[in-house]
Amino acid sequence: MEPRLQRRVQRYGWDLAADDYETLWQAQLAPAQVLLLQQVALAPGEQVLDLACGTGLVSLPAADQVGARGHVLGADLSQRMVDAARQRALVHPQPNASFVRMDAEQLDLADGGFDVALCAFGLMYLPEPEQAVSEMARVLRPGGRIGLAVWGERARCGWAALFPIVDAEVASDVCPLFFRLGQADTLARVCTGAGLYAVQEHRLATTLHYANADEACRAAFAGGPVALAWSRFDTAVRARVCQRYLEAIEPWRDGPRYAVPAEFVVVTAALPART
Repeated sequence: MEPRLQRRVQRYGWDLAADDYETLWQAQLAPAQVLLLQQVALAPGEQVLDLACGTGLVSLPAADQVGARGHVLGADLSQRMVDAARQRALVHPQPNASFVRMDAEQLDLADGGFDVALCAFGLMYLPEPEQAVSEMARVLRPGGRIGLAVWGERARCGWAALFPIVDAEVASDVCPLFFRLGQADTLARVCTGAGLYAVQEHRLATTLHYANADEACRAAFAGGPVALAWSRFDTAVRARVCQRYLEAIEPWRDGPRYAVPAEFVVVTAALPART
């Protein structure tokens, strides 16, 4: 897919997914997000950038950790995600988080303005994730830290059939190379290529729990990266892709419930300090 088109698909797809995203994915992604924040070890007073911030699921806990003297800037390509994050921040105990719409591959930010840059489950959707990591490094102060989370190996993610099922209906790749960054040490090497060091990788096996088939399908199609394609499917196509997806995750069904295996990769790294 041409990069400009891919960005457009992601922007408007996540606009459509915004209403369902938090309900369907907050608990599922929490183990990786908690580990990410533990590994970067935010300190009071730090300035933090959170790319692909979504509804603020990482931004707002980070704001708690940096306290009133610190600040978190959340950025997302989807305006509706940004709006949702702003609404959540209105009732947050720490009024030290702000949110803007911004392209992660071309940050409209000055060099060296942040102590920490985070991106939880955003890099997989970008045409050029290496460029985004380089941009994150650019806006860090010397000695600053980066924390990244992506999905792991395709073979360890039971829901991976989602993409070819949707691709067969739209005659294109909805999320090309989605699992590339989760392979072996790929994400660690991306960090090294951006001039970062002290790279540490953690793999976390997890399970995605769904109460029934409807919840599993809504998470896969309505609240995630294929939401734009889903919005254009008619009733017959929706029924077909749901049936094919449920067949793919059938090995992990127990009665009406599903417990689908998955894997997260969390990588942290640092920018060299001035000598």
